[in-house]
Amino acid sequence: MMGSLQERFYTNFIEDSRWHYIADGLKVTLVVTFCAVIIGVVLGFLLAIVRSTYDKTGRMKILNALCQAYITVIRGTPVVVQLLIIYFVIFGSARDISKELVAILAFGMNSSAYVAEIFRSGIMSVDNGQFEAGRSLGFNYRQTMFYIIMPQAFKNVLPALGNEFIVLLKETSVSGYIALQDLTKGGDIIRSRTFDAFMPLMAVALIYLIMVMIFTKLVSLLERRLRNSDH
Repeated sequence: MMGSLQERFYTNFIEDSRWHYIADGLKVTLVVTFCAVIIGVVLGFLLAIVRSTYDKTGRMKILNALCQAYITVIRGTPVVVQLLIIYFVIFGSARDISKELVAILAFGMNSSAYVAEIFRSGIMSVDNGQFEAGRSLGFNYRQTMFYIIMPQAFKNVLPALGNEFIVLLKETSVSGYIALQDLTKGGDIIRSRTFDAFMPLMAVALIYLIMVMIFTKLVSLLERRLRNSDH
């Protein structure tokens, strides 16, 4: 049995340097995830500011309606459908468009809708007395939001943000629908060459598990550090 496992390992990963499919796919997955996280945080933060400003002051009514419509559409449709629409419909005529760029945009936009609601819930969870305290210090609304409210809101939503980024990392596994060779697609290519599904797919699953465990640990360390800074 051991010899058989060794032979299968050699066939799947060593022969013809097939491990490169996994390594190259992992690199693509990490690049897409990292860039999508940046887009998701920046765009989600801006959406949350608009939504929370409307909730607190009633201003930005039209902008808030647009943001709400965007969030509803993005959260109400599957990410794989959004990925296909961006690739085949929006950029369908652009033959030289980078598949990585399409994936980054799709996953970044999808994540932004969830991040926006996470940030908004964090902002709304901060007591209104904090706004009054900011005003008593001579801060305007913008200064109060950035110097007093947002630091507290960030601490409140950090666990939810961590979960969202973990979900985003795993969601990138559908990138193969636009023939982008990510980690999952790399394992699938090996499977198609060796006709052995166990080894490559288990390797892919293990790599995802390790990445999620590392990311979870980093978020936990950041939470602990923020808690300690309160004392």
